[in-house]
Amino acid sequence: MLRIDVGGLTERLSLGIQRQVARERGETPSAEAVADGLRVSLSELGRVRSSAKNADIDESNLPDSVKELLRLIRALKQQIAEKQAELEAVMAEPGLAPEIRQLRVEALRSELASLQGALSSASANLLKAMREAGLSDEQMQTAAGLALG
Repeated sequence: MLRIDVGGLTERLSLGIQRQVARERGETPSAEAVADGLRVSLSELGRVRSSAKNADIDESNLPDSVKELLRLIRALKQQIAEKQAELEAVMAEPGLAPEIRQLRVEALRSELASLQGALSSASANLLKAMREAGLSDEQMQTAAGLALG
């Protein structure tokens, strides 16, 4: 059975609009506020698929801190892809009032920007963690390949 959480959608839409208004006033959200706005919640099936999808990361000979950042990067990339698909669906939805379409598009673009910022931050943290861990050239190549995949 398909279950749609309308409350979550409404809440995200509201937060996106609030962030858009704040940006228009020249306010810049803190890194903590952006991080608080991002969350990943997976169903049981999603957790199983996610763990299988990250098996290559888990089996690598990388430090746990690097593995965790690689998992985060993959989750963020997945969320970005989902938001982009959602944005395309809203833009192509027939019969949607122009005002509603504009609000939804702005909210989704705001969420995409937040996710892309989080991805950039996670990527920078990955590079920092790799340098601090003193990884071998082979481990660096492994981590780079896993980050791209």
